[in-house]
Amino acid sequence: MGLLVTFDYLAVFIFALTGALAASRAQLDLVGFLFIASLTAVGGGTVRDLLLNRDTVFWIADPWMIGTACAAALLVFFTAHLLESRRRTLDWLDAGALAVAVPAGTGVALAMGQSPAVVVMMGMATGAFGGLMRDVVCNEVPMVLRQGELYLSAALVGALTALALIWLGLGMQLSLLGCAAATFLLRAGSMRFGWRLPVYKPRPPRQ
Repeated sequence: MGLLVTFDYLAVFIFALTGALAASRAQLDLVGFLFIASLTAVGGGTVRDLLLNRDTVFWIADPWMIGTACAAALLVFFTAHLLESRRRTLDWLDAGALAVAVPAGTGVALAMGQSPAVVVMMGMATGAFGGLMRDVVCNEVPMVLRQGELYLSAALVGALTALALIWLGLGMQLSLLGCAAATFLLRAGSMRFGWRLPVYKPRPPRQ
């Protein structure tokens, strides 16, 4: 469970950085920074815990999670102006957050003895919902819906990687680390090398 807590804290901190960067792009005040950072930081984990009916939502059980998100927001509030490209920084931080949030959600579902399908869905939900909430509230095109980019698919492959490694007998910790690596490599490859999935293209109706 120590690794799962570490993943949760990392996901909270890095997602909070992305939320605060989005707030800086929207030119919000300090309270806006704290709100968007906290929403982004705990959104995915909250959806996960509610769906899994855990005894207590993770950040209510450990209020330091919100403190971590607020610290990240303050850090960005006073330093965002130093960044050359806040959009690019946000994208790469989001990739890192995705890579720790997916194994966090996957690991919680595995620890609760959920079925493989539920494990995969919880990994994807934990990774995707915080950023989705951030982008919707800040009136941005959600990263999860960018045309053809590997985002949800990276989360899917990461969660499946964890299941495959556990099936091969590697144990929980190594499997979750493999999940994190697979998720980040696919997301980073999509951003750096333009890896894409085919997208639907409408065709004219037959005459």
